[in-house]
Amino acid sequence: MTGISTADLRLLRVFVAVADAGGFAAAQPRLNIAATTISNHMAALEQRLGVELCQRGRAGFRLTDKGRIVYDAARRLLDAAEAFRSQAASLKGALSGDLRMGLVDNTVTDDASPVVRAVRRFSARDHHVHLRVSIAGPQELEQGVLDGGLDLAVGSFPRRVPSLTYAPLYAERQDFYCGFGHRLFAAGSIGLDEIRRARIVTRGYWNQHDIVRLDLPPAAAAATVFNMEAQAALILSGAYLGFLPTHYARRWVEAGALQALLPDALSYDALFDLVLRRGVQPTRVVAAFADDLMAERAAD
Repeated sequence: MTGISTADLRLLRVFVAVADAGGFAAAQPRLNIAATTISNHMAALEQRLGVELCQRGRAGFRLTDKGRIVYDAARRLLDAAEAFRSQAASLKGALSGDLRMGLVDNTVTDDASPVVRAVRRFSARDHHVHLRVSIAGPQELEQGVLDGGLDLAVGSFPRRVPSLTYAPLYAERQDFYCGFGHRLFAAGSIGLDEIRRARIVTRGYWNQHDIVRLDLPPAAAAATVFNMEAQAALILSGAYLGFLPTHYARRWVEAGALQALLPDALSYDALFDLVLRRGVQPTRVVAAFADDLMAERAAD
């Protein structure tokens, strides 16, 4: 490849998306093109470069050694191209480019979250920015920011990755809930020992911090979920107990389907952060939206 054309950049974007997703089929939702088209683009890029970039089959998808080198170089090139486009647009005054944001699920009903207000504030700016919003678990969001597939993420993260920066945004209240039909629902005076003997559901993406809060070993969890809707479904069944965000559970509490247990002992605040890549200069678009998030946080 002696020169890089617009067509080459398009092929490299497909390749990076495939590598980030871990396969051709997995990259379809992100690229919004058919798997056969992705395969054709990958074949064209391999022919253009003269190297095999990836292998797929029964053992799964993996990058070759040369594919990993090309991936790292392509990521740097695409980041630089996006930064150039943003800076060039700034000469005309308007923000331009893409903003790739990741969020955890079911946070929109939380009045404490500044995200909706920040989007409203950002939209009042002079811009021609295309927003791409993804919903994923905390670890997937962190990986997306690390890989460059996301510009920023907002969520509650159980650990700190050294290559990322975390700026506090707000706290999400968590209560421990019982569903209608469970033996502890409306049972009156109960203790922690009775709760510990029940079936507990924990959120796997928080490294089973839920179960540890009950002073139980991780193996004591009777069920593990990886999104909030699944957590709510098991608790609403009346067969499991577990934590839910207070704002998310409110509608079922008001309908008489959920009851918070021992709020004085078990309720807590989950801290939500804005996450960015450490050591990477954000584009004007990313910096502007991050400023709007922090401004809305400060306005609370």
